[in-house]
Amino acid sequence: MTAPVAHDPAKPFDVVVIGSGPGGYVAAIRAAQLGLKVACVEKAELGGICLNWGCIPTKALLRTAEVLELFHRAGEFGLKAGPVEVDFPAVIKRSRDVAAKISKGVTFLLKKNGIEHVAGTATLAPRPGAWRPHQVQVALTAGGTRTLDTRHVILATGARAKPLPGIVFDGERIIEYRKAMTLPAQPKSLIVIGAGAIGVEFASFYRGLGTEVTIVEYLPRLVPNEDAEVSTELGKAFDRRGIKLKLAHKITRATNAGDHATVTVEPVDATKGGPVELTADVVLCAAGIAPNTEGIGLEHHGIKLERGFIVVDDHLRCGDGLWAIGDVIGRGLAHTASAEGVWVAEQIAGAPTVAVDYTTIPACTYCHPEIASVGLTEAKAKERGVPIKVGKFPWRPLGKAMAAGEGTGFVKVLWHAETGALVGAHMIGPAVTDLIAELTLAKATEVNADSLVYTIHAHPTFAEAIKEATEDALGHAIHL
Repeated sequence: MTAPVAHDPAKPFDVVVIGSGPGGYVAAIRAAQLGLKVACVEKAELGGICLNWGCIPTKALLRTAEVLELFHRAGEFGLKAGPVEVDFPAVIKRSRDVAAKISKGVTFLLKKNGIEHVAGTATLAPRPGAWRPHQVQVALTAGGTRTLDTRHVILATGARAKPLPGIVFDGERIIEYRKAMTLPAQPKSLIVIGAGAIGVEFASFYRGLGTEVTIVEYLPRLVPNEDAEVSTELGKAFDRRGIKLKLAHKITRATNAGDHATVTVEPVDATKGGPVELTADVVLCAAGIAPNTEGIGLEHHGIKLERGFIVVDDHLRCGDGLWAIGDVIGRGLAHTASAEGVWVAEQIAGAPTVAVDYTTIPACTYCHPEIASVGLTEAKAKERGVPIKVGKFPWRPLGKAMAAGEGTGFVKVLWHAETGALVGAHMIGPAVTDLIAELTLAKATEVNADSLVYTIHAHPTFAEAIKEATEDALGHAIHL
C-alpha cells in the first residue's frame, strides 16, 4: 500500500469536498492521489445516497427478487423444489448489511489516501477577500463547530426525493424510495408513481416478491427516456409478470386512509375518461428529485441556480475556486458524478486530464428484464437528421440465452450510415447492464461497425448478440 502524502496540519487544505457520494469521495481520492491536502465533509453515512440508499442496496433487493423468481421457475430447469417463503425483514437486513459494508469500504479508502473525514454539516462562509482561502464552517456531528480553510471547494451535496403537488410523504402509507427499502413488512399491494428507472426497479422488486403492483405514469410509456422499442418490450414483460400499468395518467390526490392508501388518477387526455380511485397498502412516489442546495451558503458567493440546480461552466466551475458535480448540478447518474469528480480533481491539481464526454455515458436500469443504453435513440437520431443503419437481434435464438432460459428482449444498435461510428445502442434482457460496456467503448473510441463485426466474440455468450445485431445493421445477419 502506498503511504499517503504527509501534509503540514497548519496549512490550509487544497480541497474540501462537501458530500461523500460517488462524486464526492472519488473526487477526494483522486485529488489526494495527486498530492493535494484534502478533507471530505459528510453529514450522514460515507458513500452518500448511492451507496447507502440507492445504487447498491436496491441491487441487493433486486437480486433477492431475481433468486426467488428463479426458484419459482425451477421446473423449467429440471429441478424439484419445495415452497419458498419470503422472510421480508431478512431481505431488508441483507440489503442494509451490503450498504453498511460498502460504506465502511469508503472509510478505509479515505484513510488509506490520507483524506480527513469531517463528520458534520458544512456551510460556505463569505469569502473575506480574493487573497484569502475559502472557509467552510462545519457543525460537527459530535458537537461544536470547526472552520476549514481551503483553496478549492467541490460541492457534491447530491439530491433527494421530491413529492409531486398534492402528495405529502408520511413515511407510512405514502413514501419515497428510502422508506421503500426499510418497510417493516412486505405490502400486499403497492402503487408506484413514476415509471423512470427508480419506479420500474421498485415495481420489479416488489412484484418479484409477490406484491400486487400498479404503475402510474404521466407519459404514454414506461422508461420514457429510453428507445421506444425498449419501452414497448418492457411493457410486455411487466404485463406477463402481472404488473398493472396506468400510462398517460396523472395523480391528482393521494391520501392515507389508515389501514391503506388511496390515490385518484385520471387520463392526461381528459377525453379518454374521468377520475378513478385506486387503493393499495402503500404508495411509492418515484417521480423526481430536488437538489440539496439549501443552507450551504451559496448566496455568499453569487452561485446561480436553475430549477434549483447549481449552474456550472464548461469545466464544472460555479465560482472562484468553487466547483460542483453530480446530482446537485442535475446529472443524475452515479458514474457520471464519479467521472466529474476525477475531472475536477485533475483540473485543480493541474494534471493531464480529459473532459467528461456526456455523449458516451451509459444508462442502466436494473429491473427484470434489465435495460441499458448509450447514445441517441432511433427517434432522436432521425430528428437530428443523422443517417443511420439499424440492426436488431432478439435474445430468443441465441444459444446462451436459450441455455439460461432468458429469451425476453433484444439488442438494438444504430451505426452511422456514412462513417460507421456508433450513434446509439439500446438493450433489454439478460446481463445488458454489463454488456453495455462494450458499446460504450465503441461510442467513446474509433471502434466502428466494421471493426466490431469482425471482432470474434466467444461462443456461447450473451455478448454475441452485439455482433449479431451489428451484422443485421450491415445486411448480413447470420442467425436471423
